[in-house]
Amino acid sequence: MPDRAKILLVDDREENLIALEAILSSLDLVPIRARSGEEALKALLSTEFALILLDVRMPGMDGFETAAHIKRRERTRNIPIIFLTVVDSAPDYAFRGYAAGAVDYLTKPFDPWVLRAKVSVFVELYNMNRRLSEQAALLRERLSGELPGDTIDHAAILPELSRRLTAVEDELTRVRELAHKSNDPALTIPLTDLDDRVAHLRAGFDALS
Repeated sequence: MPDRAKILLVDDREENLIALEAILSSLDLVPIRARSGEEALKALLSTEFALILLDVRMPGMDGFETAAHIKRRERTRNIPIIFLTVVDSAPDYAFRGYAAGAVDYLTKPFDPWVLRAKVSVFVELYNMNRRLSEQAALLRERLSGELPGDTIDHAAILPELSRRLTAVEDELTRVRELAHKSNDPALTIPLTDLDDRVAHLRAGFDALS
């Protein structure tokens, strides 16, 4: 059973972290708290996250500076970031958020259903990417005979790999439907990237078949 996706919640106020955890409690994920930008960067050194919910207004290192550090690191630059801030924030906050690399920007108080829907789709995309990487690795190992005790028998392994790849394609269709229902432009780029990866793997498999 694969590990559940982890979400990093970054906010200096305890009550906000509690509220976020309550909103996301119905989703199949593990929330990890950070009370500052420094804590967030430390957590990112040792843990893989599917998504970061990042408060803009924090003492010391604010959300924009934290995001800049995240995007400069090779290991973390591709983790999606959703900025959270109060509704009376400066009018250029949204622009600065996108410029800092955020995929989305929500103002408090936000609709819990909207936040859950956004997080849910990003977690689905993360899980799909993880499964796709596993299938690609399996394909390489099986076809190169690198698995212990394996002998290369294409006739035996191709049907199994085809079944696994078809399951990924079916799941991608479901995620596309979720993204379409959410009507969220922030999902366009990650969904396109995932489409390309699946298409590339299918093309390689078809060439072998």
